[in-house]
Amino acid sequence: MTGHRISAKMGHKPEITQADLAALGGGEVAYVRAMRSDDVQRFFPNAPAMAPGQKLFALLSADGSPIVLTDSRDVALSSAWEHELTTVSVH
Repeated sequence: MTGHRISAKMGHKPEITQADLAALGGGEVAYVRAMRSDDVQRFFPNAPAMAPGQKLFALLSADGSPIVLTDSRDVALSSAWEHELTTVSVH
């Protein structure tokens, strides 16, 4: 991680920036996020208008970039597999 500052001293917590966290797993790790159609525009600004209240699933890269939007969690997970991405749980 060239140019990134991650350090740990005895008795101190490691320091990691938000940019460092976002870069972890870039191109290799993704997560599935359940959302309502009301929130789609925040993650997928070019998505067409949708009826409010629909339950959807988004496949997002480790840095939060949108990859796929679907109405099925299984389809989102399959898309990760097709893109050779490892999915992780985010709580």
